[in-house]
Amino acid sequence: MKMADGSTILRRNRPGTKSKDFCRWPDEPLEEMDSTLAVQQYIQQLIKRDPSNVELILTMPEAQDEGVWKYEHLRQFCMELNGLAVRLQKECSPSTCTQMTATDQWIFLCAAHKTPKECPAIDYTRHTLDGAACLLNSNKYFPSRVSIKESSVTKLGSVCRRVYRIFSHAYFHHRRIFDEFETETYLCHRFTHFVTKYSLMSKENLIVPINVGENAAPGESEA
Repeated sequence: MKMADGSTILRRNRPGTKSKDFCRWPDEPLEEMDSTLAVQQYIQQLIKRDPSNVELILTMPEAQDEGVWKYEHLRQFCMELNGLAVRLQKECSPSTCTQMTATDQWIFLCAAHKTPKECPAIDYTRHTLDGAACLLNSNKYFPSRVSIKESSVTKLGSVCRRVYRIFSHAYFHHRRIFDEFETETYLCHRFTHFVTKYSLMSKENLIVPINVGENAAPGESEA
């Protein structure tokens, strides 16, 4: 990145950089990002600046391809969800959570098997994130990070439905871990707004309450 005074900033974390100093470089306008990964970098830049500013993070720049915008956001969600999966491992095990559930009313089957079947929640989480990564990195469906066929964009909805179940299991069965993670990342908040904004999930399936009052009933979400 070249600055106005002619100096150059290397946008890279050098070996030995402390975690608190990661990505400590100036923001860059999307139109000046000269890379096939520009949209990903722009989204990550907005998240780093303020993860709570969900509206800004999800606001698509003018002239941006909507399919690429949705695709890059979903990639980012899956990457960040790995952080929640790691935390869940502390108390979510095959012996404590034998099924992928959300309340007593929802039991989810794992699609990673030849025939969908029940899986321990932590295995379901790993299988779902692995499956999402395989699809989103598939050269068959997503050979480009600059333009995406509409037929490939239609596959994003099924990925959203499956990864959302990780949020719902964490919320209803590992509330402390969910709250700590959400306070830091606002990830479920952002994901809920994302799938609603782009009609990638039906509201009936969004069972984690977002922005509700203290006396709201469990499972009641904002309109």
